[in-house]
Amino acid sequence: MKSIPEYFGCMVFNENCMKSRLPHETYKAMKKTIRDGKSLDISVANVVANAMKEWAVENGATHFTHWFQPMTGITAEKHDSFISPSGNGSVIMEFSGKELVKGEPDASSFPSGGIRATFEARGYTAWDPTSYAFIKDNTLCIPTAFCSFGGEALDKKTPLLRSMEAINKQAMRVLKLFGNDDVTSVKTTVGPEQEYFLIDKEVFLKRKDLMFTGRTLFGAKPPKGQELDDHYYGTIKPRILSYMAELDEELWKLGVLAKTEHNEVAPSQHELAPVFTTTNIAADHNQLTMEIMKKVASKHNLVCLLHEKPFDGVNGSGKHNNWSISTNTGVNLLEPGETPFENAQFLLFLCAVIKAVDEYQDLLRISVASAGNDHRLGAHEAPPAVISMFLGDELGEILEAIENSEEYDSKEKTMMRVGVHILPKFPKDTTDRNRTSPFAFTGNKFEFRMLGSADSIGCANIMLNTAVAEELRQFADELENAKDFHTSLDSLIKRTIKEHKRIIFNGNGYDDAWIEEATTKRGLLNLRTTPDALPHFTKQKNLDLFKMHKIYSEVEVNSRYEILLENYCKVINIEAITMIDMASKDLLPAMSNYTKILCDTLISKKTACPALPCNYEEKTANRMAILTDEAYEQLLMLKEEVAKVTSFDDTLALAEYYRDTIISRMQSLRAVVDEAETITSKEYWPYPSYGDMLFSVK
Repeated sequence: MKSIPEYFGCMVFNENCMKSRLPHETYKAMKKTIRDGKSLDISVANVVANAMKEWAVENGATHFTHWFQPMTGITAEKHDSFISPSGNGSVIMEFSGKELVKGEPDASSFPSGGIRATFEARGYTAWDPTSYAFIKDNTLCIPTAFCSFGGEALDKKTPLLRSMEAINKQAMRVLKLFGNDDVTSVKTTVGPEQEYFLIDKEVFLKRKDLMFTGRTLFGAKPPKGQELDDHYYGTIKPRILSYMAELDEELWKLGVLAKTEHNEVAPSQHELAPVFTTTNIAADHNQLTMEIMKKVASKHNLVCLLHEKPFDGVNGSGKHNNWSISTNTGVNLLEPGETPFENAQFLLFLCAVIKAVDEYQDLLRISVASAGNDHRLGAHEAPPAVISMFLGDELGEILEAIENSEEYDSKEKTMMRVGVHILPKFPKDTTDRNRTSPFAFTGNKFEFRMLGSADSIGCANIMLNTAVAEELRQFADELENAKDFHTSLDSLIKRTIKEHKRIIFNGNGYDDAWIEEATTKRGLLNLRTTPDALPHFTKQKNLDLFKMHKIYSEVEVNSRYEILLENYCKVINIEAITMIDMASKDLLPAMSNYTKILCDTLISKKTACPALPCNYEEKTANRMAILTDEAYEQLLMLKEEVAKVTSFDDTLALAEYYRDTIISRMQSLRAVVDEAETITSKEYWPYPSYGDMLFSVK
């Protein structure tokens, strides 16, 4: 049996593969392409393609695909075999540089938000050579960007790559001012923690709501949930441990740096966390991780649930986006450092992030907006919908001292002159983590905790990279034209802290008093739901930001606005129709049947012996009859409201209607049915209970 280092990345055409299989000059050209993002000459691409094909075939691959990330939020692939007719009735295995670099999948049925008509089917995929090709299911997968015939981005990879170029360009300008002449590139890095649920497949297949929507639309709370905190970091059950072991192995073969795994707070909930890597690669790896999680779960007769809130009454699942900025020389620009030079540079980059989060809090909220995540945000399990930043006590005190031109007395009692921004040695962990903060500094990175479990990390990092790039651009413009760099630097840092400190909050984000303070005193946005947030996407300041850094054109912004709104409406519509189906065909008949059984038992007992007490049958039957009628009335009203959706021409108005009317009707129907479940004999209830689902895996 091979050791982990021996098989790690064995299904990836990585640098080791390239170095061993490519001619020296071709390898150098590939390295330059990866380093500088330049396109490959077709003659070089042909050599790379042939070597890649030979390697893939040796490892069992028969097909290749351009693997891309359309606006559906999941990945897409069209498989083509390597076979080519040889002219004598046989075939040879071929793969050209043209096929490697560019593909043409049918784009007609992918969301475009009005970028092109349905009959305009042409779309193009373009190889992203900075993300290694890999083999999955006997298919060579080539990570690509996806765009329309007119060049507009139809995916999440293209704008992510654009945002990485933007922050690289502006960060390099700033670093040159500090004399970092050895730095040739800057990249953002991400380590996305992935939460998920595992339940038994047999139970899953008996729940229409889980199959159609990914979450339970009905279900009374079980006697025991997460209140004892006994699942969190508890001993991992053997069946789950077996699943995790195979998951690790499959991910490691694909070069995914799966590192940490443990039980999460809710019963049947778990987490996997990888090691940090470059943002576009992290995005690819996270999409792979979610796919492999589901695939491996099925092999263990389990189902992996990635919905943000699959079960009411217990924690939902998020995805913590740990984000930082690093140079090609290995310097983390969010590491405070130990010298005046490092301190000043750190402070400037920190201020860029503070200013970016404050000025573009709406874009960060939009990046995590979905119907599913609306159920999770603001509950005592995830950050509130109000964006704020946690810096910790010591860093907060340092910024306050700088703002007020005061000396700062560090924990080592080392006095310093704040005027030149000399920080003392600053340990990574001087304060506790704040798990209620949407955007928390955790030593040398920021943890953006608002993402939902099923989210692509692409959107959040597009917004982060672009917003910070804009602030760095403004800083570079000011400092490049300064007469005295150090004086201007001091003034810029002090001014930025003073103007944007409202976004910094180190307290309890779950406290209602904070929401009141944030919105009324600090003027922060409280975009509670997806329809509240999405209109901000097309605000002029945001359009200007995207156009300035060539991330999105106005057409591309409008398309994403429409796609997100439509997705919100479609998700809730599917949920409402699923509820109607479950209630009409299964739940109401079950409730009526159980009421009849109680009544029949009551009549039988009274007939046999009129003196027998029948309180249980009589009172339960009465309550069941009332609940059945109430459920029926709620069902009719939900049907009536759903029927009205066809009358809406405006998508935002429709989304608001779903939020304000349809969801309210769904909640009312659920409340009645859930009460009925608590008094119905288990043998007559048509669906597995919460207890069956959450505690199904032994």
